[in-house]
Amino acid sequence: MKKIVFIVGSLRKNSFNKSLAEAAAEIIGERASISFLDYSDIPYMNQDIEYPAPEAIQRIREEIIDADGIWIFSPEYNFNIPGVLKNLLDWLSRPLIKGDSERISAATGVKVTLSGVGGKSGASNARKRLSELAVFMRMNHMKGEETAISLNPEEFASDTLSLDGDREKTLRNQAERFLQFI
Repeated sequence: MKKIVFIVGSLRKNSFNKSLAEAAAEIIGERASISFLDYSDIPYMNQDIEYPAPEAIQRIREEIIDADGIWIFSPEYNFNIPGVLKNLLDWLSRPLIKGDSERISAATGVKVTLSGVGGKSGASNARKRLSELAVFMRMNHMKGEETAISLNPEEFASDTLSLDGDREKTLRNQAERFLQFI
């Protein structure tokens, strides 16, 4: 069975992106093993503590290496990638072995897809930057339609994501394509 690691770019308890990830997990169902990466305990990237990597970093690297694919669900903070997610990706981009001239990281070659829930832009700036970062990190980024949801005022007020109609269809299509991709 394929293993997919979901990474939610917001640590907020009622994160809209966590809700989207949970909906994607339901769509995938029993066709893949899904885990949500807990990275709330990782330190800030710091070359002074890079080798040997802290235990929390070793744990997340192993989860990523063991995965057949990762799906990142990210909001957009100030037109960019949230800091906690960027910190995680900085750690995942670093070579596993000190002095490795090939710069092989836990993320090298990993298949990835992106989705985002945000304001008017549907987290488009964050997804664009994540796409660029995935290429730089030598990840295998699934090109094509991504789920981008622009929240309406009622959703912000109720703190509830609505997934009906076109939103669900887009998420379902992305899930199907990603299962085939991996």
